[in-house]
Amino acid sequence: MTWQAPPDVRRIRAVQRRLRRQQGPFEGKLRLPPVDELVATVLSQHTSDVNSARAFASLKRRFPSWEEVADAPTAEVAAAIRAGGIANQKAPRIQRILAEIERREGGIDLGALEPLADSEVEAYLTSLPGVGPKTAACVLVFSMGRAAFPIDTHVHRVTARLGWIPPGATAERAHQILGGLVPADIRYDLHVALVTHGRTVCKAQRPRCRSCVLLDLCPFGRATTRAGRG
Repeated sequence: MTWQAPPDVRRIRAVQRRLRRQQGPFEGKLRLPPVDELVATVLSQHTSDVNSARAFASLKRRFPSWEEVADAPTAEVAAAIRAGGIANQKAPRIQRILAEIERREGGIDLGALEPLADSEVEAYLTSLPGVGPKTAACVLVFSMGRAAFPIDTHVHRVTARLGWIPPGATAERAHQILGGLVPADIRYDLHVALVTHGRTVCKAQRPRCRSCVLLDLCPFGRATTRAGRG
C-alpha cells in the first residue's frame, strides 16, 4: 500500500466521532503520580492490561516506597512483578529508571516536571534509561493531563491501515507524524478509542473489516474486502 499524504484534520475528527459513537462515552484512566505511571507503563509492555495491573499492584504491596524498589535485590523485584511477564527484563529496567531519577532529583519524585513545557517533560523522560517516546507520552497524558498522543501497538497498526503514517514507519516516526497531526483536544480520547478498536475490530490477525465503522475511510479495509478477506 502506497502512502500518499497524511489525512486532514476533518478526517481524523471523523474517525474519533465514529469510534466514540460505537464504543460509548469516553472514560479516562485512573490518574497516577508521574513515577507510578512511568513504572506502570513499563509493566504494561508485551502483556495484557489485566496482567500489568496485577504486577503493579503486587509491586506496590511488596515495596511500600519506590526507594525500596530501587534498592532491593533485582530478583525480589522480578518476583513481585512476575504476573506482568518478562519480569527478568522489566525489573532491572525499572530499577535503572528509579536510580537515575533519584540521582537527578535527590529522591524518587517527578514533581519538578510539573511547571515544564510538554517538550521539556518529554526530553527529560526520554533521557531516562530505556524510556522512549511512547512511555513519555503515557506519563504526559495519563498522569499530567497534557495533550500527548501515545503510540502503542494498536494505535500504530490502526493508523497505518488508515493511511495516516507510511507503511513500515517505526514507532518513533509515527510519534513524530501523529503528535502534530492529531488535534490536541481529542488526543487522549482518540488514543483510547484506537486502542479499543485495535483490540476488538482492527486486530493484527483476521481484522473484521466488513463490520468496521471506518471501512470507507480505510485503504487497507477496502483492499481487504475487495480481496474477499476481512
